[in-house]
Amino acid sequence: MGILRGCACLLLLLVCAGWAQQPAATATSGPAKAADQAAEDKLKELLASNVKAEWEAFKNKDKKAFSDLLADDYAAVEDDGQGMRTKAVAAAEADQSVVKDYNLFALKVIPLDTNTALVTYELTMVFPPQAAVRFKRVLACEVWVQRNGQWKGRYYQETHVR
Repeated sequence: MGILRGCACLLLLLVCAGWAQQPAATATSGPAKAADQAAEDKLKELLASNVKAEWEAFKNKDKKAFSDLLADDYAAVEDDGQGMRTKAVAAAEADQSVVKDYNLFALKVIPLDTNTALVTYELTMVFPPQAAVRFKRVLACEVWVQRNGQWKGRYYQETHVR
């Protein structure tokens, strides 16, 4: 439980630090504001695509495709109480996936700086008919970082919701 609290505090600290470093809002002209919005829209489209690719790879038990989307220093905390997972542990779990389907909802991208973004979404996982639990709904939060020109998942946190 202490690890979960520590991870939640770390995530909150990262988010707050990102917001604190945002430059003060200035009045921007139409073209500059439009260019900023276009860049944000492009980032949202790219990261939404990456998150979908992540879940497709997991659903299809494609360990390599899943692993390729993650940073080497990736860390994940799921709602199962098993603690922090590294990239290797998370990728190994893809081999054992029993996710039959999934639905992503309300995906939001919050740029923290030019190389970091926070992605939040609601996820409903669907399991096979013979599974004891057929559906699992979580709120997920991911931190994505751009390294060597590629966006990689750096941190994943999920919270179970009813």
